[in-house]
Amino acid sequence: MRTLNGQQLEDLIRGCTILGTGGGGSPKRGLQLIQSDLSAGREFKLISLEEVPDDALVASPYMCGSVSPERVGKGASQGDMEMECLDAFKALEEYLGQKFYAAIATEIGGGNTAVALSVAARLGIPIVDADPAGRSVPELQHTTFYIKNVSISPLAVATAKGDVVILKEVADDFRAEILVRALAVVSGNRAGVTDHPLQGQALQGSVIPGTLSRAMSIGKAVREAHSSNKDPVEAATLAGKGYLLFKGVVTQASWKIEEGFTIGELFISGQVDNHGHQYRIWYKNEHIVSWFDDEPDVTVPDLICVLNPNTGEAITNPNCKQGIEVTVIGYPAPEMWRSPKGLQLFGPKHFGYELQYKEIEKNRRLN
Repeated sequence: MRTLNGQQLEDLIRGCTILGTGGGGSPKRGLQLIQSDLSAGREFKLISLEEVPDDALVASPYMCGSVSPERVGKGASQGDMEMECLDAFKALEEYLGQKFYAAIATEIGGGNTAVALSVAARLGIPIVDADPAGRSVPELQHTTFYIKNVSISPLAVATAKGDVVILKEVADDFRAEILVRALAVVSGNRAGVTDHPLQGQALQGSVIPGTLSRAMSIGKAVREAHSSNKDPVEAATLAGKGYLLFKGVVTQASWKIEEGFTIGELFISGQVDNHGHQYRIWYKNEHIVSWFDDEPDVTVPDLICVLNPNTGEAITNPNCKQGIEVTVIGYPAPEMWRSPKGLQLFGPKHFGYELQYKEIEKNRRLN
């Protein structure tokens, strides 16, 4: 177990936002939340998957809803902190009649990893250095838990309006997605959730280990490169063993809220080595499919990340706006996502694209 300091937490959220592939919640509000906890003297304790006792109970707190543009010029009030998932976490403990030993993030993202960290810090428990996605994902069933047949229920849902619901059983994770999303839609497009209560023994093999440490190393590499006038995008690419996909200027950026998701497209006109070429990205909260000159390039489950070329910071959806310069990089998906069940669950066909998944590293040179 180790206690994370302010700089490590900042690096962690920076890296989580990059791995968030445009989604994963607001890193700005995530950092504000963490700073508030640090100011209150709370500690952030990180434990490895191996340190979780076999009989200890762990659960995943997170926020569910669409993503929205950052609000400029507004400080984060307590309502902005998006901590309904803390209410859900406590409600599930009460229902089970047992305290959780630790929290585990439901995904890697600037907002949702931050709220999981905060839930743990506020309750004085550690967070596990693992998660069931290795990136951000748009739907509740998009987890390695589902791949490994680990039940999502019972789960708790809480809203800012004061509703607290326990779903004792659900038909499956797809049904849980429908029910929770419906509650979020009628509650300002957000709801707090805690699900997958399970013992440490069941965590082994059903989640991806070391994902928070990986995010922290990417965030640190970007910070150090930027502060020493080196290329921060190259640092992010190398630290995550990724690939440079495209450089250019956003020429069109459109999005809408649809059934509790933010659906959008980015069109990027090439610069430098990509001059004369076009790149397009379609997203559903997170980046899902990209095209190079109308030819499919990268698809889920691999990661498509849009970065500020000057700072290496990720640009979240739908904050990527017309006229800004961007660099697009990509990372290979964790191996569990590349299994037949993983691709059926979280491949391009799930999102209506009749495309054959092709690993990002095929025909590419490691940067």
